[in-house]
Amino acid sequence: MTDAVKELLIRASPSTIFPYLTDPSKFVLWMGTDVTIVAAPGGEFRALCGGVNPATGTFLEVVPDQKVVFTFGWDLPDHPIPAGSTTVEITLTPEGDATIVRLVHSGLPDDAISDHLLGWTYYLGRLDAVLAGADPGPDDALLAR
Repeated sequence: MTDAVKELLIRASPSTIFPYLTDPSKFVLWMGTDVTIVAAPGGEFRALCGGVNPATGTFLEVVPDQKVVFTFGWDLPDHPIPAGSTTVEITLTPEGDATIVRLVHSGLPDDAISDHLLGWTYYLGRLDAVLAGADPGPDDALLAR
């Protein structure tokens, strides 16, 4: 098992970005077509990615304006990465008037790293677009395949 790591510099403060990681009405603007989030330890994480792939897990840690950690997996029969079987940690580090958003997805099988990196690159790009005031369009371009 290996980690998938993705970093992106976003031109917004951690306090501006953080609600997009914890508020379902903001989260759904960049990831998922239907989202349930209870951003507190033990709270539910669920995002219907690409309108068809249900990602589910549980929040483990929520540090305002700094970090969220949640379990993650696919709520699909016989999927090799079952619901809640991996961990996603997103940290926000101030960098001048911007923020380094660092996502570490751990516990993935080696053969799933490239697909998940592709997915996280897609989603963090959408987050960047939303925070820049753009509409990235519906979440269906990548993962509904």
